[in-house]
Amino acid sequence: MSENGLARNGNSAADPENGHDQVAGGGEHAAGNGRVNGNGRASRAAARAAAEAQAETPADSEAKPRTRRAARTPRPAPDADNAPTAEMPAVSDAEDTAVRAKQIPEAAVARLAVYLRILSGLAEQGATTVSSEELSAAAGVNSAKLRKDLSYLGSYGTRGVGYEVQVLVSQIERILGLTRQHRVAVVGIGNLGHALANYGGFPGRGFPVEALFDLDPDLIGVPVGGLPVSHMDDIPRVCSEREISVGIIATPPTAAQSVCDRLVAGGVQCILNFAPVVLQVPAHVEVRKVDLAVELQILSFHVARRADSAASTGSAGENQGNPGLPGTGGAADNGNGGRNGAGTDGGLGMVVR
Repeated sequence: MSENGLARNGNSAADPENGHDQVAGGGEHAAGNGRVNGNGRASRAAARAAAEAQAETPADSEAKPRTRRAARTPRPAPDADNAPTAEMPAVSDAEDTAVRAKQIPEAAVARLAVYLRILSGLAEQGATTVSSEELSAAAGVNSAKLRKDLSYLGSYGTRGVGYEVQVLVSQIERILGLTRQHRVAVVGIGNLGHALANYGGFPGRGFPVEALFDLDPDLIGVPVGGLPVSHMDDIPRVCSEREISVGIIATPPTAAQSVCDRLVAGGVQCILNFAPVVLQVPAHVEVRKVDLAVELQILSFHVARRADSAASTGSAGENQGNPGLPGTGGAADNGNGGRNGAGTDGGLGMVVR
């Protein structure tokens, strides 16, 4: 087309061979050839040819990617029925429980024990379900924290129904290691030791008392709670023979470390210490300390803070001259809320370390 246009406008007179090559080569050469010959119509024809060439270029460039995509071999979709599957290692309930137990914070463990006590009572009363609001109110925590604690177990309630009591009981017992019994030995048969030895709630919760020890010769061989009292020197042997896993120390502070060493020698792995001393134990032995005097001091702190908060609220009301206005109890409310917040983690169970 370009060649014919150049011939009609007399454009071939300048340089027929060069003009032919330029026209055949593309629009830009054709436009340059038209300017050399001074022919406006040839320039316009060449410009149209250039425009057509440029208009064809995007189409060509678009055709190339389509050509490449067409040439690419499509990846076959996997066949879910026939695709080979790698064999996954089986995960036992014990392994799953161990993984979940590692994710539970220490404070949540204490609250789970409280939930278990409440749920066990509900089960005895014949309850089959419980809502998060009911359980949280009975445990003294807010419902959001309760749901968070239970989520560590993989347990989620049903809206409008709540939680199944028996399911929660079994889940908490499994995570707390209560699916098997832990035999208990009480050392120090004084007033506290007598009370612990005669407490009937331990066996029902998986902690049967299987051994009693003391130094008093008047107590050796005397049955307490149905068990004869043994001498403290026999702690390693008796604990090993009866497979004692939990030892309770209810002795005076001076004897606590010696008793602890003998319990560890007998294979005891967990120690509940009522003596107001810090025990030195190997890394594999878990110690929980119950100091009743410390607990009373903590309670005293909260009572004093509430009293100070109430006093400051009363002073503010007197300064305003209108103590009956709404909102004058704000400081007391804040103090009370602080008490509840502190008691949630530290007040539900004893502070034991």
